[in-house]
Amino acid sequence: MNTTHAAQCATARRVLPLAFAAIVAGTVSLPQSVHADPITPPPVPTDIQVEAGHKAFFKAHAFGTQNYVCLPSESGFAWSFFSPQATLFGHGDQQVITHFLSPNLNPDPSENVTPRVTWRHSRDSSTVWARGFKSSDDAAFVAPGAIPWLLVKRAGSQDGPTGGHKLTPTSFIQRLNTAGGVAPETGCSEPADVGKKALVPYEADYFFYKPDQGRY
Repeated sequence: MNTTHAAQCATARRVLPLAFAAIVAGTVSLPQSVHADPITPPPVPTDIQVEAGHKAFFKAHAFGTQNYVCLPSESGFAWSFFSPQATLFGHGDQQVITHFLSPNLNPDPSENVTPRVTWRHSRDSSTVWARGFKSSDDAAFVAPGAIPWLLVKRAGSQDGPTGGHKLTPTSFIQRLNTAGGVAPETGCSEPADVGKKALVPYEADYFFYKPDQGRY
């Protein structure tokens, strides 16, 4: 029995350090929080710079579609933008936000429930709505065949159902480094095309800003 017990102890002494090392390795290899590193937006055209008094606090990369519908126009027929649909990813390719169009359920003063572009955090369900503010198609920044870079302004926000507020303090959002997403050049030229939809793939970086001094 003593011999067996001694062997078991020796085995344990060998196994436990290995197990501990594995735990430590697993711990340090976990993806970092999307908030861990300072957020430094790239240079942008002057007309979509965020006004003083606001700082970037969140960055994510989007994969999705810019959605268009064929409608009558003054010149005949044209593709008209009607919504985005995208998933935003943070560090470690973790899904962090969904982007879509929805009614503004908690509008700021002077705003209303008009559908607005929407970003909802995938973990705490905090939500921010925004309205178009400024855009740029400056060829020195925007790639050929890409949708414009944008600066949109908060129109409302809402904490998640359990009080989550990762996106609640958002004041401005920039859409930068775009690729794709431009409306088709064909497929919308006659009455039979009216109502047709085109879901055009795109990518972009989104930078979220909040006041330098704020609630969060």
